Amino acid sequence: MESNNKFTKHEITKLGLFTMFTTITFNYERMMAPGFTFVQIPFLKKIYKNDKDGLSAALTDNMEFINTHPNFVGFLSGLLLSLEEAKEDRSVIKGIKMALYAPLAGIGDAFFWFTLLPIMAGISGSLAMDGNIIGPILFALVYLSVYLLRVPLTHFGYNLGLKSLSKLNENTEKISRSASIIGITVIGGLIATYVSLALNIKINLNAGNTLELQSQLLDKIFPNILGIGYVSLLYFLLKKKNVSPVILIIMTFVIMLAGSFFGVL
Repeated sequence: MESNNKFTKHEITKLGLFTMFTTITFNYERMMAPGFTFVQIPFLKKIYKNDKDGLSAALTDNMEFINTHPNFVGFLSGLLLSLEEAKEDRSVIKGIKMALYAPLAGIGDAFFWFTLLPIMAGISGSLAMDGNIIGPILFALVYLSVYLLRVPLTHFGYNLGLKSLSKLNENTEKISRSASIIGITVIGGLIATYVSLALNIKINLNAGNTLELQSQLLDKIFPNILGIGYVSLLYFLLKKKNVSPVILIIMTFVIMLAGSFFGVL
């Protein structure tokens, strides 16, 4: 059943821009839920008009836990709004929301945070370090484009409606896996480039010869092995042992200061 409350392109654009407020009340109980609901209130009011029970049910469902990627909030909002407008069953709307927000978060994190922006930051940073003003301008333009991408994504979600569910279910795993592979590769490259860790140890050999442990041994076997090893240790402690990031930062400062003081690093 279709609703008579069709939204204009201007209104959907407004919805996309409003998604910038999704994280204004972010908390660890419901994550994005308060902001997600706040963004949709004017549009849900237009759909339900004098139907207070329907509006109450929609707001209650939206206030349930949700945490997805900020750039995909517009897509999900547009999709759910189209279902609300079509007066789909509440269990269907709720189920789609619960099924999509986590995969969208994974795709968004892998593509935007772990791939596109780190690559652009590396390129822009290199240009900036050479004194080229194009560096920061380029990164700002890319970041702004990513930010504004939520508007066309909101239109995309709203226009596809239910059809987008099957399309996403067919391709989400492939997209997420591909983006994750690219993201991991880029992060590995960034570690090798920006994490500099070297041993300042020399071993005395026979006949007065010395062996520089870092340049003559470790770098010959596996360049940057200490950097990747230390980052891997931090990742292990963070993910497997649940060590606080603050503790890891303090630990890093202590190790590096001590290593520098004793001439080891």
